[in-house]
Amino acid sequence: MTCERCGKETKGFTGSYFDTSLICFACSKTEREHPAFEEARRVENEAVRSGNYNFGGVGLPESLRTR
Repeated sequence: MTCERCGKETKGFTGSYFDTSLICFACSKTEREHPAFEEARRVENEAVRSGNYNFGGVGLPESLRTR
């Protein structure tokens, strides 16, 4: 698999809290360190609890874009 954020090959991935990207663990670590991460996680969790299982995220901050 290829990370949808950085484009590197990866054997494992996780979903982004900011958008619908499947990202490698290095990108996930960077995402978790971003100042807006806790808010993005809170909003997604709230959407899922309300029954929105296709929540598109709050939007990827420009500072996390790698390509």
